[in-house]
Amino acid sequence: MPMLEPLPQRVVVYEVGPRDGLQNERTHLRVDQKLELIRALAVTGLKRIEVTSFVSPRWIPQLADADELARQLPKAPGVAFSALVPNEKGLERAREAGMKSVAVFLSSSQTHSQKNIHKSLEEALGGYRSVCAEARRLGMRVRGYVSTVWGCPYEGPVSVERSLFAAASLIEMGCEQVSLGDTIGVGTPRQTEQSLGAMLKRIPAPQLAQHMHDTRGTALANVLVGLQMGLTTFDAAVGGLGGCPYAPGAAGNLATEDLVYMLEGMGIETGVDMQRLVAAGKLAQRLIGRELPGKFLRAALAADGAGPLT
Repeated sequence: MPMLEPLPQRVVVYEVGPRDGLQNERTHLRVDQKLELIRALAVTGLKRIEVTSFVSPRWIPQLADADELARQLPKAPGVAFSALVPNEKGLERAREAGMKSVAVFLSSSQTHSQKNIHKSLEEALGGYRSVCAEARRLGMRVRGYVSTVWGCPYEGPVSVERSLFAAASLIEMGCEQVSLGDTIGVGTPRQTEQSLGAMLKRIPAPQLAQHMHDTRGTALANVLVGLQMGLTTFDAAVGGLGGCPYAPGAAGNLATEDLVYMLEGMGIETGVDMQRLVAAGKLAQRLIGRELPGKFLRAALAADGAGPLT
């Protein structure tokens, strides 16, 4: 058993709903609708919000308006907006649109990597070296994502060594933090303990984040393990939006409201105003036009007598 760290006094909740959430929705929101949601999230106390991805519209048509959206982002003191970039062209688009923070993404599973970005893990890493170097030269913050750490929809279990290789490579090329993704929501607490234990032998806890999907209802249990092992950044999506276009069967992300409720209830500060967060969740649900899976949001709706789409 690894030594458990004292629970942190404060954590960072990294909101990914406008990007990772909306990219998998059948409903394609207009730019003005996305901006309305981003503005609602920006006043909740969240400090990091991922808003879009500068990928080809052929890959993810829901985010085809990345350039227009980025140019119209609200002025939000203390809030850092970020966007994914798949290559140097995406980085240039992000720079021209005024983004100050970007993220690169890859998968520790070869099959998922080929489905997602049409490259092997090694090919993806080779391309990102120049992207990260140029982003840092431009003064941008760079984050990394590693998908399928807990399991792959095509290959099943993925070795910890492979995920560690991917994460450590991103850190070495200049990513300030790497977010480890349970892309299809298969992780269990013991698996999380083992995976993070291996990661933490090479990468300091502040440079790691967890990005859990709640397909099987174990996302919060896995977050608790991460907290006990010293992690202090956790990704989530308002209302539990999202999934992955290249991960069949993946359910939505861990809902931001559920994460904040658990953390605050444990005496861990998030800086997030729950009332405003729930308002943002209600807005997201209305814009998407379907009931979102976040449990706290659904309870709040039931408590105020609102229907599912108000």
